[in-house]
Amino acid sequence: MNVEKFSYDNQIVRLFSFASIFWGIVGMLVGVIIACQMFFPELNLGLQYTTFGRLRPLHTNAVIFAFVGNAIFAGIYYSLQRLCKARMYNDLLGKINFWGWQVIIVLAAVTLVLGITTSKEYAELEWPIDILITLVWVVFGVNMMGTIIKRREKHMYVAIWFYIATFVTVAVLHIVNSIEIPVSLLKSYPIYAGVQDALVQWWYGHNAVAFFLTTPYLGLMYYYLPKAANRPVYSYKLSILHFWALIFLYIWAGPHHLLYSALPDWAQSLGTVFSLMLIAPSWGGMLNGLLTLRGAWDRVRDNPILKFMVVAVTAYGMATFEGPMLSLKSVNALAHFTDWIVAHVHIGALGWNGFMTFGMLYWMIPKMYNTELYSKKLANAHFWLGTLGIVVYASSMYWAGLAQSLMWKQFSPLGILQYPNFLETVLQIVPMYIIRAIGGTIYLCGVILLVYNLAKTVKQGKFTANEETEAPALIKANDKIQRGMVHRWLEKRPIKFALLATVAILIGGVVEFIPTFLIKTNIPTIESVKPYSPLELQGRDLYIREGCVSCHSQLVRPFRSETERYGEYSKAGEFVYDHPFLWGSKRTGPDLHRIGGKYSNMWHYLHMEDPRSMSPGSLMPKYSWLLEQTLNVSSTPAKISAMRSIGVPYDEGYEDFAIDDLNAQAESISNDLLDNGVLIEPDKEIIALIAYLQRLGTDINAKTIINK
Repeated sequence: MNVEKFSYDNQIVRLFSFASIFWGIVGMLVGVIIACQMFFPELNLGLQYTTFGRLRPLHTNAVIFAFVGNAIFAGIYYSLQRLCKARMYNDLLGKINFWGWQVIIVLAAVTLVLGITTSKEYAELEWPIDILITLVWVVFGVNMMGTIIKRREKHMYVAIWFYIATFVTVAVLHIVNSIEIPVSLLKSYPIYAGVQDALVQWWYGHNAVAFFLTTPYLGLMYYYLPKAANRPVYSYKLSILHFWALIFLYIWAGPHHLLYSALPDWAQSLGTVFSLMLIAPSWGGMLNGLLTLRGAWDRVRDNPILKFMVVAVTAYGMATFEGPMLSLKSVNALAHFTDWIVAHVHIGALGWNGFMTFGMLYWMIPKMYNTELYSKKLANAHFWLGTLGIVVYASSMYWAGLAQSLMWKQFSPLGILQYPNFLETVLQIVPMYIIRAIGGTIYLCGVILLVYNLAKTVKQGKFTANEETEAPALIKANDKIQRGMVHRWLEKRPIKFALLATVAILIGGVVEFIPTFLIKTNIPTIESVKPYSPLELQGRDLYIREGCVSCHSQLVRPFRSETERYGEYSKAGEFVYDHPFLWGSKRTGPDLHRIGGKYSNMWHYLHMEDPRSMSPGSLMPKYSWLLEQTLNVSSTPAKISAMRSIGVPYDEGYEDFAIDDLNAQAESISNDLLDNGVLIEPDKEIIALIAYLQRLGTDINAKTIINK
């Protein structure tokens, strides 16, 4: 037998591990800050770059793509080499992967704080960064697939299946959702509009959770949990069923984020059905992980690493049960747009992703430094602080969400809304926001303990950059498929495996997209709906820049409680010129789809200058810079031209006159404010934002809707 000597590259694993820890602290600290801003808006210090609307996407991107993303790369680079008995395909590709990813994170942090955003959840980054993400992801994929191809192990272990599915699916999701028309280096518009944009975005958004926060972590679970427990995986057959059912079903479930929306009913129902079916494969993975510990539960009591992993897998089970339940229309009607969803998301992020990462780091770093973990007591303290933080955080948000929903829907005996002022519901849950911030702080304190514990572990050990090992060379046999051994045959062929996984994840998207995009009657037009004026278009981009969509929805659902509060429910045809759609996913403030004409220009001016002057007790920060900053109108012709190229019916050559129309409308609003005692130049940003807000929901009259 020809035994070959080689070494594992631990240097790249160390880089990603330390980056994950660093960005985890940053992302969670920003999370605590914005949690405090929810009850103390002055915490932004009056700066436009530190409002909740700017920092919220920074927090989500830092936690998802910086903390979790770096942890995924660290875990894959460590485990893949050992599962394949091969060094990574190319050391240089690994370094490009690492430094490219860090550049992306830094660019994301800078641009999001500056308000350079697409506003699409988990996909806020503008087109040049999207291209960079694509290139770095391809580098990672080439390095990973190259390693698998040159492996010395005949069969690909189950963890590798999940790594492959993660690579191909994230690539598809990112490319399809990021097709956009550049207006400038820092501005673009998605080619999809309204309902179609909503479908694509939540096909992406739901499956970003599935294939960035779930499938790679299931792969990590299948490697690190058995390693930490020193036990084999419970069931190979269950892992096969779990894997293929999960990646096939998950991709269909995105529309459950759009229940009771303007999305066609058939798509909503499809999302619900497949979401319910997802319980089976999701719990199959959870049970396969937990049952791996059969006969070893006594070790869990004494091993903090196993404690983290057990709670992580349990949190995964909880989140993947709650998700399908939230896809039931009756439950969704109660929970959607409330803080209940915030609790649900953080059970997964803090419990599943966070705890699995911590357990992996506690196990992996001492191995690379040839030493023992510095302190099991500190690790146990971290575990209990983290667990307490999750419980405090989630319980407060569940309570807040339930209170919000019940108050929104409550009618008095006279048949009118019991709480017609939205602010009443906000003030009622302020104590829950304070408790949420305390829970997040407790969790962050646990992470700080991890930093200290691992720093001391590193100090007492000696790092092995190139871990020497040996293994027999792989003898490739041209075996045929045998009855009952199809999957064993497939496990030897990574390219065929990747192609089959790609087909499995494409089916659901194709079935949902084709009718929505090609059958016009699915998105009926409304004759009275017209494109935005140049000033309104600029105002809409300011709305996007300031992150208003983080707190305000633009979607009135067909519930009596909502039509009484906001007005006529939203129609699909109203959004045909919305690039991007702005339906939102959370109501910290009231829905704005019918805000146009409800208040005067003066009211909007004073409200943006100081929200508490118009709404005493409001938790919205001041936006006084909008009153001072001059609107950049030079981009108007390019924006009009870009919009026309993606189907918005502006007249040919209109961009040559657009600025004149913009100035005329701005002058009208400025004069109206002057008549009410406010002197402000028509070229200020607040004028454009007022124009946009006054346009919202004014295109239709319920009695005169005409479907073409």
